[in-house]
Amino acid sequence: MLSLFCLKKMENHIEFMREAIALSKYNVENGLGGPFGAVIVKDGVIIAKSANKVTTTNDPTAHAEVATIRLACQALSAFTLEGCVIYTSCEPCPMCLGAIYWARLDKMYYANTKKDAADIGFDDAFIYEEIDLSPENRKLKSEQIMNKEGLEVFEMWTKSRTKIEY
Repeated sequence: MLSLFCLKKMENHIEFMREAIALSKYNVENGLGGPFGAVIVKDGVIIAKSANKVTTTNDPTAHAEVATIRLACQALSAFTLEGCVIYTSCEPCPMCLGAIYWARLDKMYYANTKKDAADIGFDDAFIYEEIDLSPENRKLKSEQIMNKEGLEVFEMWTKSRTKIEY
């Protein structure tokens, strides 16, 4: 049998997910972009929320999760979100999943799956496939140049006394 505490925590999860889904619905109803929303919570309080802003900002990185991470980091004046949880209306794409890992969120909850997204035209499978390929075999043509000069900067970073590790 679930304790009252567990039931309250589940109610909070549902409340936060409802907010993420409401953001995605608002986006669709108002023609503001893709059907995606995200909410970031710290200590039981929503600290940031956003819907997808790709088409309204002409920014292909303005997915709901990335936009919400940016807002949460600003709200906390921090470049990591340890101690925070993200609720997203859909399982994240590879870019957003990477951002979630880099932000060091403690946990993620999602409503729709990546298959659900693919079924309505948001299919990220090709990106996952491309990541597994070596750079020379990817569709995006890539060529390494100026490695020596690039490594000099990495060496500077290694020796820097003012770096902030992340």
